[in-house]
Parts: sequence; C-alpha cells; structure tokens
Amino acid sequence: MNLQLPEMEGANGQPVAIDDRAAPRFTLLIRPGKLHVGEAQYLCVIRDISATGVSIRLFHPIDWRGPVVLELQTGDCYPVEQVWDRGAEAGFRFFDPIEVDSVIGHCSHYPKRDLRFEIRLPVVIQAQGQAFPASVANLSRQGALVESDDMFAIGQAVMLQAKGLSTIEARIRWRKAKAYGLVFDTTFSLQQLALALQRFQHVAQPPNLPSMRMSGTAAERD
Repeated sequence: MNLQLPEMEGANGQPVAIDDRAAPRFTLLIRPGKLHVGEAQYLCVIRDISATGVSIRLFHPIDWRGPVVLELQTGDCYPVEQVWDRGAEAGFRFFDPIEVDSVIGHCSHYPKRDLRFEIRLPVVIQAQGQAFPASVANLSRQGALVESDDMFAIGQAVMLQAKGLSTIEARIRWRKAKAYGLVFDTTFSLQQLALALQRFQHVAQPPNLPSMRMSGTAAERD
C-alpha cells in the first residue's frame, strides 16, 4: 500500500515529490516514534517508511528549528532532513538509506521498549497526606523516573502532580539511591502523552541527554 504524499518546492523552485524515489514504500500504522528537534523531544506516529524516507503523524505543531533525529522503539536513531510539512503530517528524507526489514521486524540489537522521553520537570509527590518536592527525569506512557531527596517504600501508592498535568496515581516500582521508578495506575494514550510533552517543553529545564554516536546511518545512544 502506498500513501500519496504531497509535493513541495525544492531549492531550485522545482516541485519535489517524496514518492518519486525508487525505493519501495511500506505502510507502518500506529508505530510510535520519538522526534529529537534541537534539545526538545516529541512523540509522533510513524505512518510510512522506506529505505530513503519516512512520513509521520503529529499531534501538535512543532517548531523545526535545530537538527532533527528520529528515534524508533528499538532505540535506533536516524538523522533526517525535512522534505514537507502539512501541520499534522510531515515527510523526511534519511541522509543515508536504512534497512527497512530491520525496522519493520524490530530486528535490532536494541530490545523493543516503551519510548521514554528525557525531561527535567519539577513535580510534587503526594504520599500519606504529605507533599514532597521531586523532579521527573524521564516520562513514558506507563511510568516515570523521578528523583527525590525523600524516602519512599517500594510498592507505596503515591500521586504525582505537575504544572499542566492532571494528578497521576502511581506506585513505586523500584528505587536506587535518590531515583525512583514509578508505574502509573492508568496508561497514557499516545495523544495524552504527546500533548503533555508539548506543554512540558515550555516549563521544563533542559534535560541531561545521553550522547549519540554516529554509526553508519544510525546514531547510537550511549
């Protein structure tokens, strides 16, 4: 199945159609991905991918200033160049061809996992009728990594509160020093997480991002 993608004007003013390339296209519906745009991170849905390009579905407008890297659920990261933008959808070109079979089958040396978004966000943990200051280090649909100077027990029920986010009921899954792994009682939908991340870009501190190494066509995360 092919998706008919719109044309855009190239640098010489001539129309460029992303479908004009020779590589066959494969439709991948409802495959979440992570967009790194400069220092910001956004959730998207991969709609259509080939060896040379990809189209994605967005949940909100994005300021495309800065380099763009597409991260898959496998953990593989690919620098991309934007070809067209229609607000809710966008098309990108890979700088070098990728192995589509590996992407489709998740045949990567990285295990498939829920996407985690690195973000430094001040929050409050409500537990046993008291409020404790903390900060979120990363966020996913199912949980969060939270750092706090206060002590919480594994299995303890807590409520997570942050500006621009409804109160989240969760439990402490694990702890290591001042770091706590929280699992949410209710999983975020893709849209809920995407819109929350968009709001957090304006109130969060710059995250401490792991470096990415270029290896062939993919950028590998340390």
